[in-house]
Amino acid sequence: MKRHLIAWVMATVVAVPAMATHLAAELILTGGRVRTPSGWAEAVAVRDGVIIAVGTAEEVNVYRVWRTQVDDLRGDTLLPGLHDTHVHPLYAGLSEQRCRIEQGSDLKQLQASVRACAARAAPGAWITGGQWDASALGRVPDSGMLDAVSPDNPVLLVDTSGHSSLANTPALRAAGITRDTPNPPGGIIERDSRGEPTGVFREEALVLAAKPVPPPTDEEVRAAIKWATHEMLSHGITSFTEADMGFAAGGDREIRAYAALADSGELKQRARLCISWAPGDPAKEATVAARNVYARDRVDTDCVKIVLDGVPTDSHTAAMLEPYGSEMVGRTDDAARFGMLLVEPKVLNEAVMRFDRMGLAVKFHAAGDAAVRASLDAIEAARTANGFSGLMHDVAHCTFVAQADVGRAREIGATFEVSPYLWSPSPINNDIIRAIGDARMDRVWPVKELLESGALVVPGSDWSVVPSASPWIGLETLVTRERPGGSPDSYGKNEAITLKQAFDMFTVNAARYAGAGHLVGRIEPGMLADVIVVNQNPFEVPVTQVHATRVKRAYIGGERVYDALWSVP
Repeated sequence: MKRHLIAWVMATVVAVPAMATHLAAELILTGGRVRTPSGWAEAVAVRDGVIIAVGTAEEVNVYRVWRTQVDDLRGDTLLPGLHDTHVHPLYAGLSEQRCRIEQGSDLKQLQASVRACAARAAPGAWITGGQWDASALGRVPDSGMLDAVSPDNPVLLVDTSGHSSLANTPALRAAGITRDTPNPPGGIIERDSRGEPTGVFREEALVLAAKPVPPPTDEEVRAAIKWATHEMLSHGITSFTEADMGFAAGGDREIRAYAALADSGELKQRARLCISWAPGDPAKEATVAARNVYARDRVDTDCVKIVLDGVPTDSHTAAMLEPYGSEMVGRTDDAARFGMLLVEPKVLNEAVMRFDRMGLAVKFHAAGDAAVRASLDAIEAARTANGFSGLMHDVAHCTFVAQADVGRAREIGATFEVSPYLWSPSPINNDIIRAIGDARMDRVWPVKELLESGALVVPGSDWSVVPSASPWIGLETLVTRERPGGSPDSYGKNEAITLKQAFDMFTVNAARYAGAGHLVGRIEPGMLADVIVVNQNPFEVPVTQVHATRVKRAYIGGERVYDALWSVP
């Protein structure tokens, strides 16, 4: 009897500390609807930033001790955090500091906005910003439109896509652009019938126009990133991919800013930086070479961005396999008919093979179907040369994809990335319809086909090309292909998908793409507690109300990083 008592006491002494350690949750979220891979639960327990239990309130309460923080969901819905795999936070933040033109503005509205900005500007100071749309203006703009309201201050405005800009006469003068200025490689200076610059610049020619514009200060860069990442948090975006790190303020300055914000604890999300790269650019090569100096726990620097073409709008710069459906006034060259492939295939293939060997994922800007094909060819060349590295190189935008190329991504382990809520009628899509023609609109952004091919498909908002960072608009319009809230008109309706497919794209698919499928994207034991609390269950409201979903709280690694009640930028 005594031996049995001693054995029981010894077992208890050994077991209790182990049990206490196992059962002690630092955070419990309870009293709501929790979306899990196997259905709906009521509560979640978190320890050291990791989900340790999911189940009923009673089951999870076992993990509660005196020091456990308990957050009552009060009937709200708990979802995994959402992931934006293609966003421009710095560019969006800087745009907030500049002259803003509401998307879809007509000529009168654009001029009123510029006039107001000129009235606030110091004499001779630059006025920069955007965004304009040729379809909304009624025609391709020219410098005279801006001269009429800002004859003295230089003005340079980007269009909605970010692939064209418009300068007034003082800006042309400051940049030294004349009729004798040649088109730069990969760029076009639009000219009138007399050969004079019209003020419109395409692709690499934007750099010429922007050369005399004062760059943002380091303080402005940090403030812009801080504002934009907070804005994304307010919409439930707990991780993101900066899709073109370096184009807004320079690679070295931008990567240092991200690292500094991470070091100070001001960068809350998990960020992946795709470093801008172009052939023969030593500054961009230097940023790539120094990337690991700036890597942090929540900042990955393992991605390179290559821009292969432009956009299929009035600019005709997206590289297409078939001619554009419209003509460009005064131009009959191949670029006007088929667009522009900005990197030669041989150079591209060698670059992607090199980056793949270095362990760097490549993100391609590829809007036209010819650019999509060139991207897939380059990835295939890397697979042939290096074997499958596990890196998920991604073809971004995919506005048009040839049917012959839809099945290739799965075969070579590539990712298709599509642009959310550019799937609904909008000013930029009106430009695309005019440029390409109605006949090819049935397969614009062929999301359904890409998913059915078995390829990994992820969403990237391209904010601030779109006016809001909200992924809830993207979730809804993936399903409806209509305007948020529903509309009689639609855009590529044949490519609509289900809400579950859309939600998986923003969570599990995006996590897999980033190599973090074992860490985030699902609510279940063993995953990091990157979760959000929303005011409505998007799976239980009419799909036309999904865009109205509001985020109340956000947690990253179990830390409450956003609360709508007290949050400030």
